[in-house]
Amino acid sequence: MGLGRTRAVGLRGVEGFMVEVEADVSAGLPAFTVSGRADAACAQAPDRVRAGAANSGHPLPQRRITLNLSPASVPKVGSGFDLAIVMATLAAVGEVPDRVVAPVVHIGELGLDGSVRPVRGLVPLVVAAAQAGVRHVVVPVGNAREARLVAGVQVHPVVRLDELVARYRALGRRRSVEPVPEPEFTVEQEPAPPDLADVVGQIEARLAVEIAAAGAHHLYLVGPPGAGKSMLAERLTGLLPELGDRQAMEVTAIASILGTLNRFDGLCRRPPFVAPHHGASMPAIIGGGSGLVMPGAVTRAHHGVLFLDEAPEFRPDVIQALRQPIESGHVVVSRSLSNTRFPCEFQLVLAANPCPCGMGFGKATACTCTPQQQRRYAARLSGPILDRVDIQVQVPAPTRAALLGDPGESTAVVAARVRDARAAQVERWLAHGYAVNGRVPGPVLRRPGLRLGPRLTVDLDRAVDRGQLTLRGYDRCLRLAWTVADLAGRLAPTRDDVGMALSLRHQRAVAA
Repeated sequence: MGLGRTRAVGLRGVEGFMVEVEADVSAGLPAFTVSGRADAACAQAPDRVRAGAANSGHPLPQRRITLNLSPASVPKVGSGFDLAIVMATLAAVGEVPDRVVAPVVHIGELGLDGSVRPVRGLVPLVVAAAQAGVRHVVVPVGNAREARLVAGVQVHPVVRLDELVARYRALGRRRSVEPVPEPEFTVEQEPAPPDLADVVGQIEARLAVEIAAAGAHHLYLVGPPGAGKSMLAERLTGLLPELGDRQAMEVTAIASILGTLNRFDGLCRRPPFVAPHHGASMPAIIGGGSGLVMPGAVTRAHHGVLFLDEAPEFRPDVIQALRQPIESGHVVVSRSLSNTRFPCEFQLVLAANPCPCGMGFGKATACTCTPQQQRRYAARLSGPILDRVDIQVQVPAPTRAALLGDPGESTAVVAARVRDARAAQVERWLAHGYAVNGRVPGPVLRRPGLRLGPRLTVDLDRAVDRGQLTLRGYDRCLRLAWTVADLAGRLAPTRDDVGMALSLRHQRAVAA
């Protein structure tokens, strides 16, 4: 009897951290304790480990067993520590060679019958192991394909505990072992994004969506029911370029944590589209929960689109909570003993009716709302939120002529222009640490060589002097002007580009 060691990985937010698992087996009354701030699921591991080891033909001795999960000051959440706990314990009693299991990371939940079951969040856990220099990771066979998405580590799938013990014993005698057979996996083809050509009419709104996609700008669509606001928003991700390696790994890690990663042929390359219901709570949008703090909708939309349909119907505190994530690109969920940071660089798309009944457009002859009801409805989206939205446009009801007219450009045609515009932005901003116009801060826009002259910004200057535009709105109009120029293939914005940017931002207010 003695001391056994191995390694595991814990999850904090969307990032993993290394955990040293130590097991001490000594004389004394039979007991099995786990120290190191284990949550309820992790603290119940001794019961699963004893039963699973016994049913695998390797019963643990009736001794005092003490487990420590280091660093002990950091909370450990979930059942993914089971496999590491049982292997450290078996190493302590001499069932497996300690020198073989000590440098290996073990991830998996142990069933009472000795089977090793899949767990969520494999991608960020294996990423953390690879970054720590680990070269061998043992995972449940159901997580093997997911774990292999991470480069730099050798993944060893396992089905049952007794099979893993036999393999370790063979390795301890320097014998070769056969790979574990894995079940067949059929790759499902991801459905193609909806086509922009399906949207009837809406020339101005289509242009607004194209500009939003090209520069990663936030978008606000206002119009009557059935005008096509939701259709336009759903087609935005089809215009966005595929994610790069770093972005795809981050999106894949988030999907892995949430258990929504159902394709293992590669990383998630398509930008996500997240559309929560307007009755969603604050934790559902921002993130939270008891025990393990889970990502919210803003994090699920990381590097993609967050669409809030019927935006005024969302709770006011939920809408106000978006202000900080929009600016910073991350959100911090605070608890009494810890703070959890989630990434959330998303494009926000808001959609709203012109009034509560939805008929307050045109001459509004069918509108049944009182002026007071209309004011209250419009006030549910506060000025500070709308000031952070770059493009604010009206989406009018389509006419019969639009139904009979030719369809607009397809997603493929518009996406090609968006890719060219994005390429021009990368070339321009890469030296400054940015990739798209929508993320460039105001001080960078005003640097020598990038600052637009007063003859070009005269319309913006007048709007600021009249109190029609805040300084934040000024910078956002400049970003829009650069995007308009990029789509037109120009090296720098003209006064017309700046004027279009101002009109796109003020179209909703002018129409109101």
